[in-house]
Amino acid sequence: MSWQGYVDTNLVGTGKVSQAAIIGLKGGVWASSAGFTISPEEQQAAISGFDEPSPLQANGIHVNGKKYLALQANPRSIYGKVGGDGVCMVKTNQAVLIGAYQSPILPGDANKVVEGLADYLISVGY
Repeated sequence: MSWQGYVDTNLVGTGKVSQAAIIGLKGGVWASSAGFTISPEEQQAAISGFDEPSPLQANGIHVNGKKYLALQANPRSIYGKVGGDGVCMVKTNQAVLIGAYQSPILPGDANKVVEGLADYLISVGY
């Protein structure tokens, strides 16, 4: 399956993620849903946040031009929220999966989808 297929089918296609992207750990957007743009600065901040979360905790998580309050940031997952909307980012061996959701989608439902795809990609070496 192509990277775009993972975004379209395994993330957004579940109905539990509104918009999504996959970025490489070395930079660059591998795939994204329509209208979901991750700037180079947002990519770098997300990738760096897995090793050093304090800037995200102090300044928020910026994705697609939107600022989210950092709820959790650890070496595997970063979660953010603003109002009823949120974002889940999960690091694999070679990429970061980014799933954004809007109310009425529940955070736990979106997180489960993104984390599940990350587990699969890790299991196959990505």
